Amino acid sequence: MLDLRGDPIELTAALVDIPSESRDEARLADEVEAALRAQTPQALGYEIVRNGNAVLARTHRQLPSRVLLAGHLDTVPAADNLPSHRENGDLYGCGTADMKSGDAVFLHLAATVADPAHDLTLVFYDCEEIDAAANGLGRIQRELPDWLAADVAILGEPTAGYIEAGCQGTLRVVISATGARAHSARSWLGDNAIHKLGAVLDRLASYGARTVDIDGCEYREGLSAVRIDGGVAGNVIPDAASVTVNFRFAPDRSVDQALQHVRDVVDGLDVRIELTDAAAGALPGLSQPAAKALVEAAGGRVRAKYGWTDVARFAALGIPAVNFGPGDPNVAHRRDERVPVANITAAVELLRGYLSA
Repeated sequence: MLDLRGDPIELTAALVDIPSESRDEARLADEVEAALRAQTPQALGYEIVRNGNAVLARTHRQLPSRVLLAGHLDTVPAADNLPSHRENGDLYGCGTADMKSGDAVFLHLAATVADPAHDLTLVFYDCEEIDAAANGLGRIQRELPDWLAADVAILGEPTAGYIEAGCQGTLRVVISATGARAHSARSWLGDNAIHKLGAVLDRLASYGARTVDIDGCEYREGLSAVRIDGGVAGNVIPDAASVTVNFRFAPDRSVDQALQHVRDVVDGLDVRIELTDAAAGALPGLSQPAAKALVEAAGGRVRAKYGWTDVARFAALGIPAVNFGPGDPNVAHRRDERVPVANITAAVELLRGYLSA
């Protein structure tokens, strides 16, 4: 059985050594469920339930506030990086940073914080690393919505010891141009759709990204071409072409506002815009009391989250949410994925102080 009360570094290694690629988390979920049932303090009376390959636990002590700790159990496919091993102060292996070290911190605290100052909810869920429709947290929101009620949520994504608040929103659009085909030897008889995209690319290249401060966190936006499609043959003037554009926007914009901004950027050009994907961002909400206390516990080490994470699901429910966990997000999913073991110890100490205060 997983030893939740022992060294959280060893617990991280034990979690990593149980493979749990997305959709194949059952064995790890079994182990987590069994350990929580056997090792959480009986005096706290944890309620524990299983939902698919997700495991949920919570206290009911009627305390003034509730803190939710959430982490996904799945990993991307292993890349010849199992089992785990330690080298020069780092623990290597698939999922060490993203995010079994964060899971280990939460599990260790559930078993060793005997008298928390807040009611606690722990959610260990499946299928975060694949398409959003399969995400276990979304399933829990649909099937067990009361389990996600909290005053603040902490998602154990790797943040190198910083509180990374909220997250950016994201959308993708396809900007299309049309023309008329012709033989390239008589190009003047055609209308080159690829050339029409030149004006779009010029505007993207000269775009000035907005920076906005929210609750002391600085979010920088980005509007980027990420794909170009077009062309028929080496001797044909193309009659259709498109560029896919990704807009990462600060969480003070809604999806509709972000889409309108993209439309404004290319206003006046002979193109068509199609929205293909979008997800709202999450405001940091650090002025809320429970979140403010977390920032104080972290000694003010707070920054904006670049990228989209499941904190947005909590923000949509009106719950302030932050990312906080051991490890560097820049090594997630790599063959040499690793976490400094000192990060694990520091995260346990910080959250223990916060949950016990």
